[in-house]
Amino acid sequence: DGTDILSIFMDVKYKDGSAITDEQVTGLLIALLFAGQHTSCITSTWTSLFILNNPAIVKRIVEEQTNAFESDPDAAVDYKTVNEEMPLLHNSMKEALRLCPPLILLIRQALKDVKVHAAGKDYTIPEGDMVLISPSVGMRIPEVFAKPDEFDPDRFGPGREEDKSSPFAYMGFGGGMHSCMGQNFAFVQVKTILSVLFREFELEMVSKTMPEIDYEAMVVGPKGNCQVKYNRRKRS
Repeated sequence: DGTDILSIFMDVKYKDGSAITDEQVTGLLIALLFAGQHTSCITSTWTSLFILNNPAIVKRIVEEQTNAFESDPDAAVDYKTVNEEMPLLHNSMKEALRLCPPLILLIRQALKDVKVHAAGKDYTIPEGDMVLISPSVGMRIPEVFAKPDEFDPDRFGPGREEDKSSPFAYMGFGGGMHSCMGQNFAFVQVKTILSVLFREFELEMVSKTMPEIDYEAMVVGPKGNCQVKYNRRKRS
């Protein structure tokens, strides 16, 4: 009926009325799949693993889910509940992205000379130069994030809010005008999946340690097989 994404891409026109090429349609589809599916899948995996590797967090996550659906345990997961009743799950996903961002390199071009003051020194990034930023490095700076290698979702909570300590301290979705346009959808998507899993199942990691980070992958996920044991929860 012309409303599927492939048809939309094929029918789209530039401002001057010219159509885009087949190669551009292919590129848009690859970008959509790459940015909208692979990243969310890996983020779901990392968030689940970090939570399961911390029994105290698991207990709090389950309690949060129980409270969110206290009036009706069989209620559908709606937008309001996901956004307003799950702050710990939200911060757990945010913390997983801090420790294991799916994209470890962001590239920007300086449109003009940029003055930078860092570590007591002044620098100038010349107009036209390419700037490479690594969220994997930047979000583990100890001067910004306390005990940066530890999974601590409470660092984003009231009274701490370490991600707001300096501009662009948190780059889980990039930053500036080219930050990820799908970040709000990603939070809803991943939190909905994990809400169902932690409410419906008792989960346990098979391995007793977290997997290594596969920095050789284009989208950075865990190495090896990440297996969990599960049992459906019994309703009281």
